Amino acid sequence: MAKPSGRDVVRAALERYPRSHAEELKIQVARNTPAPLYQWLLASLLFSARIGAAQAQAAAAALFEQGWRTPERMAATSWEQRVRVLNRAGYARYDESTARYIGDTTGLLRERYGGDLRRLREAAERDPRRERDLLKAFKGIGEVGADVFFREVQVAWDELYPFADRRALEAAGKLGLEANAEALARLAGGRRDLPRLLAALVRLDLAGETEAVLQEVS
Repeated sequence: MAKPSGRDVVRAALERYPRSHAEELKIQVARNTPAPLYQWLLASLLFSARIGAAQAQAAAAALFEQGWRTPERMAATSWEQRVRVLNRAGYARYDESTARYIGDTTGLLRERYGGDLRRLREAAERDPRRERDLLKAFKGIGEVGADVFFREVQVAWDELYPFADRRALEAAGKLGLEANAEALARLAGGRRDLPRLLAALVRLDLAGETEAVLQEVS
């Protein structure tokens, strides 16, 4: 049996999962403006918990449906309000702690950066390592959360591209793809498409669909 080409594998992966999480949440990260960056920071916090990606996405969507899409709007909410929305969205195991993290993160963002993550970027002098360190100062954002944030924000922050997180690289390796960011960027076909590919790779792995994709393209 001939080994499938990387492009065939990528095409099959993207046919199953064509959009990134930010796209599905209608977060326009590429605009690089305060509101979308804040929304993706919150989504990254939610995705980094030990909970299913679908539940995390549903929780993010539920928060945004309340109109809580800016630091100012979120700062006007109470912990109890956030807990209720998260709980209804199926984020029950972590609703109380996550509601607290959202409040703390929003407060720190407003106090330190005036609600604008572009100021964090400038404070880090556009150094990815320093950006990661500053992101980890937000409650609920650790290494995984920073990885998730970088995965999408690389479309707007040049210094991050190409970026691929450890989870996506592991999934790429299982599919026989070259497990480095540069190679995946080439296969994706462009900067805006790399986050889509990374999300698709992780989703395939989590869904146990790796073998099915390999059989499909063989």
